Amino acid sequence: MKSDDNLTIERPTFVTHLECSMEGDHYPADQVHNLSKAGKPLLVRYDLAGVKKALTKDALAARPADMWRYRELLPVRKCADIVSLGEIMTPLIRLPKLAKKLGGSEIIVKDEGRLPTGSFKARGLVMAVSMGKALGIKHMAMPTNGNAGAALAAYASRAGIRTTIFCPEDTPEVNVSEIALQGAAVYRVNGLIDDCGKIVAEGKSKVGWFDTSTLKEPYRIEGKKTMGLELVEQLGWDMPDVILYPTGGGTGLIGMWKGFAELEAIGFLGKKRPRMVAVQASGCAPMVRAFEEGKEHAPRWEDAHTIASGIRVPQAVGDFLILRAVRESKGFAIAVSDEAIQAALEEAAREEGFLMCPEGAATYAAYKQALVDGRIRRDERVILFNCATGLKYPLPRAGRSLDRRQPIDYAAL
Repeated sequence: MKSDDNLTIERPTFVTHLECSMEGDHYPADQVHNLSKAGKPLLVRYDLAGVKKALTKDALAARPADMWRYRELLPVRKCADIVSLGEIMTPLIRLPKLAKKLGGSEIIVKDEGRLPTGSFKARGLVMAVSMGKALGIKHMAMPTNGNAGAALAAYASRAGIRTTIFCPEDTPEVNVSEIALQGAAVYRVNGLIDDCGKIVAEGKSKVGWFDTSTLKEPYRIEGKKTMGLELVEQLGWDMPDVILYPTGGGTGLIGMWKGFAELEAIGFLGKKRPRMVAVQASGCAPMVRAFEEGKEHAPRWEDAHTIASGIRVPQAVGDFLILRAVRESKGFAIAVSDEAIQAALEEAAREEGFLMCPEGAATYAAYKQALVDGRIRRDERVILFNCATGLKYPLPRAGRSLDRRQPIDYAAL
């Protein structure tokens, strides 16, 4: 086995068509698509009976540990179209001190901050860009709160595709600089991410770029679903009891739920499923409100604000898919305050030496809150998704001053 076997060995592909997630009508594969005729996300469908015959757990175990090991369940047909920067299988980090402190069962973090560009956005954007390359797309545009734009810029530059990216004006400086350094034209917009999305949508007809917004193209879901494929493989083809997922556009939550169904269809899993929990911030919680009101769609959240910028998404095009996954899994949606997010971030860093991003810390804050109110039992094994490295976010100033010109009182140190 060579480390790049997944990128260089041609394997059979099984995409049959694309399907409207709302109406169920079909669209041809291997053509450029955005939303369906109904204005809803398109889902990639596979010949799962063919996959079942072609792929075994033993064959999978013999492959290099990266997200491309699941090629039979991915849309990229040819190795030449894969635009990789090294998408490793991300580790599971256990938090035993915090579990003991809370009196709960096992707490496991899937740390997506180890991926290229430092976030789980690499999974979705490497798939979108690889398919863009395969389909001959020359110019891609998107709105971003930071990490998605960085991933698009990196992969598109590697593929030779032009990119134009719009972000809210208060996007962290590190993200804006990263986007620009990696070759994109980046613009700060005096609005939120959905305002940026409107510019992308309007420019599609005027400039001719491809709209790569969340769920407005079919392939980011396919990249994000590999989080779920990896997770259950890492757990020995078992399911956790609960998955807490930081939810903005919700691509990963939707993708994992889709991926679990595909794994069952090919015989890798039984019917057991985790309860899916959509975690949002109190200052931007459209999914929580819609879930609690029993609605299928989530109207726009006005005056959206939170320190967890990655989940500051006032309105999501895939709202009904998020809510469907949560309800089908018997999960729930939960909002946590910025104060609870910051406290959770500091607690995990101090107690476990693990620096989470604010969005990841929101899942730990939500777990603590759900333990108290009884929505998660103390005997349930939970997975928290840390969606980016905490080093990409502003950190508080720390460290005490020490004047080396004066005698040092070592006993006081």
